[in-house]
Amino acid sequence: MLKGLTFLRGAATAALMTLPLSVQAAPHANTVVASVNGEEITLGHMIMARENLPQQYKQLPDEVLYNAILDQLIQQTALKQQLHGEVPHYVELSVENESRALLAADVIEMVMANATGEEALRAAYDRKYSTGDGGDEFHAAHILVETEEEAKKIKMELEDGADFATTAKARSTGPSGPSGGDLGWFGLGSMVPEFEEAVLAMRSGDISDPVKTQFGWHVILLRERRKSAAPSFDEVRGELEQELRTRAVEDRVNALTAEATIERPEIEGLDPAMIKDLGLVRN
Repeated sequence: MLKGLTFLRGAATAALMTLPLSVQAAPHANTVVASVNGEEITLGHMIMARENLPQQYKQLPDEVLYNAILDQLIQQTALKQQLHGEVPHYVELSVENESRALLAADVIEMVMANATGEEALRAAYDRKYSTGDGGDEFHAAHILVETEEEAKKIKMELEDGADFATTAKARSTGPSGPSGGDLGWFGLGSMVPEFEEAVLAMRSGDISDPVKTQFGWHVILLRERRKSAAPSFDEVRGELEQELRTRAVEDRVNALTAEATIERPEIEGLDPAMIKDLGLVRN
């Protein structure tokens, strides 16, 4: 009887080994897809290799990409085995940096995911648009020139009665010059900070003193300012989600660094330019 049972068990095992893989067990992250001199390459390795590819390569057919990634991992494994287990110091440092960045990014993802619940979004919308308007909008024109002296001269001419649009067409170096310097309507955040700060301090009809930005010197005419209608919740949902995520990450980072014991010792002879010296990590 025992011999018969042993035979049946053996037959069952043989039958199981002939079953397709999908019947035996579904492939998972630790499924070995290849080995090189006994070193295993898993399906998980392939998944992460694909994840880190540029987007254009991810569009390739699955079979083509599977074979290409597997070939690459096999070749890389064979090459790195030539070091016989020795890991250069610069590689260790790179791996530590990459691991640190990936783990930090994972925490950031968790923080952001917890920051955008429906109640939090509704509360953010109410805080931002509780007055029923969407903030100030401005209709302005400007004349852009290269020097402060030229801008001051134009300001004096305008105060003496020169027409702004005509002067802009003749003198402005900006792309809006041919249209009389007109910039149309814009909201806060649309202009560089120096330009926006000047406009915020103006009333309709005012002409500014020369304002310097990265583009040159501006003389600004504020034609009109108004309150825009508040957008609907759905219109700004994405914007609110981004704001909440950004704030949540900043708050968490600030809290963690405030609580952490952080030491930055004074190091004699340390020159900031040393971070360019790859020789220090290749020795």
